[in-house]
Amino acid sequence: MFRKVIAAAFLSAAVIVPLSASAQGVPGGVERGAREGGRDAGPVGAIVGGTIGGVVGGVNGILGVDQRPRFRHYVVEEHRPSYRYEGDVRVGAVLPEAGVTYYDVPPEYGVREYRYTVVNDRPVLVDPRTRRIVEVVE
Repeated sequence: MFRKVIAAAFLSAAVIVPLSASAQGVPGGVERGAREGGRDAGPVGAIVGGTIGGVVGGVNGILGVDQRPRFRHYVVEEHRPSYRYEGDVRVGAVLPEAGVTYYDVPPEYGVREYRYTVVNDRPVLVDPRTRRIVEVVE
C-alpha cells in the first residue's frame, strides 16, 4: 500500500512540474502544485506537488518567464518616472518610505498582492506593506 502511495506521488510530481512551471512565484507554484497533486494522488500528492510547485515557481519568479518581456514593455509604454536609489536594485532591498510612487499591476498579469515601480530605470515588483523588492523585471 505504501509503495502505491509513493508511486502515485512520484507520478503526480511528473505531471505537476510542467503545470507548475506556469505558476506565478512561490505562492502560486505551491498553491497550484498542491491542488494538482491532491487531485491526482491525494494528500501525499498534494504535499509533493506543493513542494515542487514552490521550487519551480521560485525559479520562475512572480511574473512567469513569458510575462516578463510583455510587462517590461508595458512599463516602458507607461513612461513612469524612475526613482534614483543609492543601493543595489536587487530582490530583498527595501525602498525608502518617501519619494517612491507605486502603481497597480494590470489584472492580466495575475499579480494582486504586489505593486510596481521603476528604480534606476529598472521595473521592479514591490511588496507594498514592507516596501521590499520581490522581483526585478529584466
